Amino acid sequence: MVTRSIKKPPARLIISESEQGADMLHATGFRAPDPFVYLEYQGKRSILLNDLELDRGRREARVDEVVSSSALEESIIAKTGKRPSPTQIIAAFLKARGGTRPLVSASFPLGLAGELEDHGIKVRAVPGIFLPEREIKSVEEVSLMTQATRVTEVGMERAFEVLRASEITPRGLLKWGRGTLTAERLRMEIESAILRAGGIPAGNSIVACGEQACDPHERGHGPLKAHQLIILDLFPRAAASGYYGDLTRTVVRGRATEAQTRVWEICLLGQKLALGSLRAGADGGVIHEEVKQFFTDNGYPTERVNDRWSGFFHGTGHGLGLDLHESPRFGAGKLKEGQVFTIEPGIYIPGLGGVRHEDVALITAKGHKLLSRCPKPLEI
Repeated sequence: MVTRSIKKPPARLIISESEQGADMLHATGFRAPDPFVYLEYQGKRSILLNDLELDRGRREARVDEVVSSSALEESIIAKTGKRPSPTQIIAAFLKARGGTRPLVSASFPLGLAGELEDHGIKVRAVPGIFLPEREIKSVEEVSLMTQATRVTEVGMERAFEVLRASEITPRGLLKWGRGTLTAERLRMEIESAILRAGGIPAGNSIVACGEQACDPHERGHGPLKAHQLIILDLFPRAAASGYYGDLTRTVVRGRATEAQTRVWEICLLGQKLALGSLRAGADGGVIHEEVKQFFTDNGYPTERVNDRWSGFFHGTGHGLGLDLHESPRFGAGKLKEGQVFTIEPGIYIPGLGGVRHEDVALITAKGHKLLSRCPKPLEI
């Protein structure tokens, strides 16, 4: 009888903190500000923690085994009579669990890879997405992302509230309370509301008025003006889960001109076109080109005018989750059921201003489900 050996899947290794390290947070569910070690091999998930995090890790981490770094260090000393380096401790942890040739992400530290190799651990970098399971959101993850979106909407509603309460001065500026309403003051109000609602403010939420809004990532500064397009783009994290929300609205405090109203409405129709095309199997790149062509057909081509970009010159959306810009890219290929994307077409016309509408959508078999529900007023 000829027997065939079953090839064992390679081990997967992550060494990072989990406050910003999305792969580590997804793999373990454990929040820690300092780097720790995660190894997955033959279906068993193990982490190596220092004494500071050990007890909490045993309570909170979604893993099969939590190992004490100090206990492992003492066992090495007992065997060798020498105090091991931190890298030696990691290597011993990996060797004991079949992790001598683990896969790591493409962003794995080069210096650490070299140190591990000196101790018999040869890592192999994986291009692209390291944890493919992060692409498809579970029911629980969708619920957490919906909560993150609600936190974001609290910040947006505060922005609307402050703008409504502001007064228009004879000079066309906005006054709120005892002073001029600036982008900085409105941002502070937005992010304070997000903090109270259980979010971690981005710190660089976009409040961009008039000509500033023609640069999509301009943070915004100085006095806000009446009768001008104001882009409000908020992207906080939910403090409890680490998932991001992302929401953009474009408003005018006062009266919008005919030109402002038209570009705002065409941008909204472009977003509706994109949303209406969402479904599992649809091509994100094709959807992007359709939106871009729609804007061109309605008088807003993407082009360089006086050495500045005009029209629609960024992506139609991006993946969202434990990272703000999460793989896969929206325009990179066919959409899959369970992916979550922002849909955020924009039109930017120097001399007129910028418009962007952004919502969060879950891809379904036959369409999409919006996670965001914040209204889209033009005039406030």
